Amino acid sequence: MAAGFGTRFLPASKAVAKVMFPVIDKPIIQYVVEELVKAGISDIHFILSPFTQDIREHFEPFPALNELLTKSGKEDKIEELRRIETMARFSFGLQEKGRHGTGKAILSARNFVGTEPFVLLFADEFYWADPPWITQLLEAYQEYGGSILGCIKTKVPEHGSRYGFATGEEVNERVLRVKDIVEKPGVGQAPSEWATMSGMVYRPEFLAALEKADKQLAPEIEMHWTYGLKEMLEADEPVYGIEYQNYRYFDTGDKLGYLKTMVELGLESKEFGEEFKEYLQSLNL
Repeated sequence: MAAGFGTRFLPASKAVAKVMFPVIDKPIIQYVVEELVKAGISDIHFILSPFTQDIREHFEPFPALNELLTKSGKEDKIEELRRIETMARFSFGLQEKGRHGTGKAILSARNFVGTEPFVLLFADEFYWADPPWITQLLEAYQEYGGSILGCIKTKVPEHGSRYGFATGEEVNERVLRVKDIVEKPGVGQAPSEWATMSGMVYRPEFLAALEKADKQLAPEIEMHWTYGLKEMLEADEPVYGIEYQNYRYFDTGDKLGYLKTMVELGLESKEFGEEFKEYLQSLNL
């Protein structure tokens, strides 16, 4: 999902989609896409808005730029751009007009999804994990057969106003059979340790659940993706939360998270990481 306005980053996000902001030399959304490809996903659909069309431009061929780079003798740059353009089969769609919310955005991908299970991601956060975080989701789907929610466990009171939380019965230390989900309950109000994060695998029934919720809600109400999930839970569809293992979490959805991601990955740069570290140390923070 990449149709958001990125209001937290205005005015910078007025002309450039938030998820196209660079982290070192890649836009945020490329890190997300590369994690999908690493897990074996070959068909990727972007839900865009009229304000995020630069995402499409990034993943589609740009012949005029290739011609310019060829004349400049920068074949290595052309190879990297072609690698990005051919990482997967990309398709693009606009979020439907009318009701706002992530649930409505997901419904915009009906034709792409069809009757297949699918991975759903937010475009402004990603993980580095072993095994890869998307692989962890897919393996859980294969094992349990139900829809899967990627989670982290947290007892931090402030996270109650930042994340949604799943409740239910623990299958084991790492897996929860979900019975309900509460979206951003408030500081210190989390009903469990299971914070729901980006990364979900849904059976196609999820789209029918969203359509049902869409018909039931008043037109002015924003439809969050959790409305569809609650419909599935009421119908006793199997839904599981899995705790990500061996992960590092990068959240670029707000300014501080974006800055932290820049610093962490900057320090790990093979090109200038040591020099950057020396610079930070010289600041005597």
